[in-house]
Amino acid sequence: TISSPLATQIPQAAGAAYALRRDGGKQCAVCYFGEGAASEGDFHAGLNMAATLGCPVIFYCRNNGYAISTPSVEQYRGDGIASRGIGYGIDTIRVDGNDIWAVYAATKAARKIAVEHNRPVLIEAMTYRVSHHSTSDDSSAYRSKKEVEDWSKRDNPVSRMRAWLENKGWWANGDDAEIAKSAKAEVLHAFSAAEKLKKPSIGLMFEDVYDQLPPELERERKEIDALVRKYPDYYQVHDFARQ
Repeated sequence: TISSPLATQIPQAAGAAYALRRDGGKQCAVCYFGEGAASEGDFHAGLNMAATLGCPVIFYCRNNGYAISTPSVEQYRGDGIASRGIGYGIDTIRVDGNDIWAVYAATKAARKIAVEHNRPVLIEAMTYRVSHHSTSDDSSAYRSKKEVEDWSKRDNPVSRMRAWLENKGWWANGDDAEIAKSAKAEVLHAFSAAEKLKKPSIGLMFEDVYDQLPPELERERKEIDALVRKYPDYYQVHDFARQ
């Protein structure tokens, strides 16, 4: 589940997992969030709901050391996020989040528990965010450049994976440039094609939640339609696909 408001996806995932359990299929929900989201009330509500109702859901916490600009040392005093799962009676594991095979093995085992036993599982993946939080974030305002460089050199998951592949004889130094060139060309081609597409229809804003629009939203939809027809140049209607 992906949600812009912080941590709201956690109880949503518990609810989705409960629905999957009622359906009787061998499926589970997976919810990804950072350690900053674990400071929200929705984290505790979601985990407790999943534990008490026996929901087949995997809660995957990426503990990368920062909730935007707030370091983890200022977020909690306990033993990370994993200890909270144990407190709720949830099967919990902490893994090296920079080790792709550790993450794979933990997630595979978690899914087995969730699907076969209808139980939630909490995974805390320990890692480090070397990039900015977003395009609007300048992490140099709250951490040193040396800190980032040290982490990039000391525990880089891409470098670790490359070393593993090279040790197996499945990768060579010369492969990087060739793959990077090919991937860049493919991305630029897709980007160019996407730029030529029209934006989604404005009406789609009303179609992704309710099966039948409630009266208030129907009124708002008609109001927007009227404004767009009245001021087509202002709203640049030609840039959008027709309904």
